[in-house]
Amino acid sequence: MTSPERDTHRAAPPGPAGPSGYGDDKSAWATGGTLFAGVLMLVYGTLGVLTGIAGIGKDDVYARIGDYVYKFNLTAWGWIHLVLGVLVAVTGWGILKGAEWARATGIALAAVAMVAQFLWLPYSPLWALISLAIGAFIIWALCTNDSADNV
Repeated sequence: MTSPERDTHRAAPPGPAGPSGYGDDKSAWATGGTLFAGVLMLVYGTLGVLTGIAGIGKDDVYARIGDYVYKFNLTAWGWIHLVLGVLVAVTGWGILKGAEWARATGIALAAVAMVAQFLWLPYSPLWALISLAIGAFIIWALCTNDSADNV
């Protein structure tokens, strides 16, 4: 029997070898996050379009609120959501296709969508809070992926 010694032959973690010889988990998370952000933007944009159509088509779909600093006509909110939804969905498609313009545009549109959802908070509080969290994840995912070729 051999004496117990320190194991000097460690196996590398699974995954492609990075610059240090070990797998680069950060890159995998960022790549997966970017892909997921693209899918979320497609879904988020589609739901924005549907929200916009509901606000435009029937002005009584959403509850009317009392005095609110950022109060708009619900039809105006419908148009805002419709236009923003189309732009977010198209940008999400661009992220999935790996378009160079889509990443920076996605960050900007996610920020604008977060502001719109904050202003929309009294009309649909639960969905607005969920949308704020989705927007924050989208911005994080698009900002942490260093290489545009990973998508």
